[in-house]
Amino acid sequence: MTTNNDELRVAIFGATGRMGAALLRAIDEVPAKLVGASASARSAWLTQDAGAPAAGVKRGVSIVAAPVDAVRDATVAIDFALPQATRANLAACVERGCALILGTTGYGADIRGEIEQAAGRIPIVVAANMSLGVNLLIGLTQLAAKALDRSYDIEIFEAHHRNKKDAPSGTALALGEAAASGRGITLADAAVFERHGATGARSAGSIGFSVFRGGDVIGDHTVSFAGIGERIELTHRASDRMTFARGALRAAQWIAGRAPGLYSMQDVLGLRK
Repeated sequence: MTTNNDELRVAIFGATGRMGAALLRAIDEVPAKLVGASASARSAWLTQDAGAPAAGVKRGVSIVAAPVDAVRDATVAIDFALPQATRANLAACVERGCALILGTTGYGADIRGEIEQAAGRIPIVVAANMSLGVNLLIGLTQLAAKALDRSYDIEIFEAHHRNKKDAPSGTALALGEAAASGRGITLADAAVFERHGATGARSAGSIGFSVFRGGDVIGDHTVSFAGIGERIELTHRASDRMTFARGALRAAQWIAGRAPGLYSMQDVLGLRK
């Protein structure tokens, strides 16, 4: 791998999706070159130019089904494909010695274990949300949870478009993990995902989640710390998917040439102590 950003060679997994189209636009803003693109084996776009799904300029790169072919000449791969493809995409990067930026969410604990194993051989940035602003919000959430005691109730609200398949969002869960970490507890012990009927009083120290799905909302996240007589709210609203694409490319530039390991956007932004 190279540390020269002028030679950054990028492959995109899930190139025909909405995030794939955003990445194709964003890649022109940084010193990087698209060298590979993959899609599902059932995609109608296979063998066509990578710019075709977004009605963009020709890229001189054909869309392929095999991820190992997509990363043949890549320095870094960016994955926003469906979670069903994560295992194959991960294996392809390990086989080719290609760094990976993983923005896919919704995969299970078994895949998480494989990601951790793969990080022993290649550098991987894993983030539920690639937005620089959201990752700053994650850091602020941990800081606020550490500073405020259990008399402040924590509630995480997230809103996304009607077609989003997982709930709560990966970003909301990352915010919950940050809040739990700030309090020195585990999210599994504090999370409340459902409220219905006669729920009784709120449990002290719990971290609640509220979910909205509708319309074309790209992504809103708010973390509330509700105390007696005051409420602190930290909010991020995304208005353009390009913010996620730019963050992923920022991570791709950062990770090129890094030692194998499992990294986060907190590392990319220099926020991790």
